[in-house]
Amino acid sequence: MTDAYHRWLQPQNWVRDGDAEPVIGLGPQGAFDDMHLFAPCAFYEAGQYRMYYPGSRGDVAGRVFRLGHASSADGVYFRKHPQWPVFEVGDDAHSVLTPALLRRGCGDVVREIDRLRLWFSSSHLAGGTGRHTLHSTSSGDGFNWDVPSAVQLENCYAPSVLKVGDIYHLWFSDVATEPWTVRHARSDDGLCWTLDPQPCLGLDQTWEHERLFYPYVLNPEPGLFVMWYGSYSQMEPMMTALGVAVSRDGVVWEKSPHNPVFGPDETARAWESHYTTSQTVVQLPQGGWRIWYGARPRPPFAHKYFAIGTACWDGPENDR
Repeated sequence: MTDAYHRWLQPQNWVRDGDAEPVIGLGPQGAFDDMHLFAPCAFYEAGQYRMYYPGSRGDVAGRVFRLGHASSADGVYFRKHPQWPVFEVGDDAHSVLTPALLRRGCGDVVREIDRLRLWFSSSHLAGGTGRHTLHSTSSGDGFNWDVPSAVQLENCYAPSVLKVGDIYHLWFSDVATEPWTVRHARSDDGLCWTLDPQPCLGLDQTWEHERLFYPYVLNPEPGLFVMWYGSYSQMEPMMTALGVAVSRDGVVWEKSPHNPVFGPDETARAWESHYTTSQTVVQLPQGGWRIWYGARPRPPFAHKYFAIGTACWDGPENDR
């Protein structure tokens, strides 16, 4: 019998849902998300699925992302919040990117003093500096959010935050230099972070090119961490895919020899023919797992990511 650690290193048979259509697409002309959207941050709570996602207007160079909200009864068909963005930096320059709610275990959100806690990367994309900084905010109802925190970390993109016991763990893409790597940090309060001295994940499999991005980590059982992460699987014509890695402590990782475990559908879904990353994964209440991911077709890019898809998987327990 294969133990839990090694079962997570096996192939993952994700089956797409949604009748070959995105679960969320661009908003109507004039909406805050009428040109770009990506990075779904989804969760299940109180009998419904909720999702936050960054959306933007404008051309690629001048885009400024704000946070939208959508809800669903089944995790497949979503309705957007009618008031449009529910959170923004507020200076019409800096974006809210790659939102990450505080989670535990298999993707359950953690409320502290009955409040959601959310971290995000922010950047002045039109400024062209490449600077990405980590910030956080909190909300009681998920629609009215506190003023963003001061900078918590520099060069931080795509955070994933997990609470294990009393310790907050953060994984993120370090964008300080090329190639991008995945870093890990710890905190006692989720505000002040102690960064491990070395990256915990780098480019070392033949399918990976240029960068690692969008680490997303869960803790399905004590002493077991699972990370889904993205990389370019081809540089021409620029395609991304997802790999999986497993760890006993969240610091030392082993990648699956079957990577990538999830990639674009080039035949049935033209809207995701090249990119399937910026993902969230949670275990479903009835068992099994669901992924939501940002997608886009082949270059040239009039839009950045502009659709969100979903797929389900029975899970590693069925590989016994």
